[in-house]
Amino acid sequence: MKLALKIDVDTLRGTLQGVPRLVELLRREQAGATFLFSLGPDHTGRALRRVFRRGFMRKVSRTSVLEHYGLRTLLYGTLLPGPDIGVRGRSAMLQARDAGFECGVHTWDHVRWQDGVAQADEAWTQREMTLACDRYAEIFGERPLAWGAAGWQTNVHALRLTQRMGFGYASDTRGTHPFVPVWNAEIVACPQIPTTLPTLDELIGRDGLTPATVADHLLETTARTPPRSGHVYTLHAELEGGKLLPVFERLVTGWKAQGYELLSLRDYCDGLELQHLPHHDLVWGEIPGRSGELALQGEGFLAPDSHAAIYQWSRDRSTIQQKLTETA
Repeated sequence: MKLALKIDVDTLRGTLQGVPRLVELLRREQAGATFLFSLGPDHTGRALRRVFRRGFMRKVSRTSVLEHYGLRTLLYGTLLPGPDIGVRGRSAMLQARDAGFECGVHTWDHVRWQDGVAQADEAWTQREMTLACDRYAEIFGERPLAWGAAGWQTNVHALRLTQRMGFGYASDTRGTHPFVPVWNAEIVACPQIPTTLPTLDELIGRDGLTPATVADHLLETTARTPPRSGHVYTLHAELEGGKLLPVFERLVTGWKAQGYELLSLRDYCDGLELQHLPHHDLVWGEIPGRSGELALQGEGFLAPDSHAAIYQWSRDRSTIQQKLTETA
């Protein structure tokens, strides 16, 4: 059974403090993972403009944003200038790469992308992605092959660019299994590897879950019969690499005991063939515990030459939405 670990690194604090802690833990546990980096300015403080978005204040109060991100980070881009993560965090990024972990691109400006990409035009989208990829190449000496959009937010231009810029896969969506995305009947030949499990910040504070009990809840979910393709879990360097590190350590230990092989997204994709993946519409919807709408794996159908005996996926969009709700 496969379980891929996708690590979103949103801030300078997460890069400098969370990444080294996670590298140490994962190496000790002999677990693979993919680190997706924010490579431009840290403008975390500007996220407070979401205050009027439905569910945002509930999420902030549940997950103790100040405790996990720190006051200084919450002032970046407002009362304090936003530091350049790619410049100041270069050593920590290379430490992850040199420790054997797959690295990829999360975004250039996390808040700018998460709040702006859904309505952005092609020029804006290409500029943001090019800035991030050029900075990645400057740091790592090679072009990125892994892309995972900030906040599970995307648009048709970004999807096209994942194909045009040569990414091996993208992880921009929530869903149940790998798929080829379809946008208004347009097929994008860059596979989507969706996050299948809820995140800690979506769970803590809901239904009585606390940092002391949330790991057991997630482990109960993964103890059930997993999808044929396994699971993808998204964690955040600011949370699991910070005060929630003991929770993540409990998850890693529990998943290994359940028989999961903890992998990078690249290794998780090993053996997947584009022509054998089912095609699914990309749709928008809400996820319990998260504010706003996210990109979701929607209604699906098998590619013409797919192996129906292997890929018996649901064609019903409501079924996927139901599965997402049940795991939360």
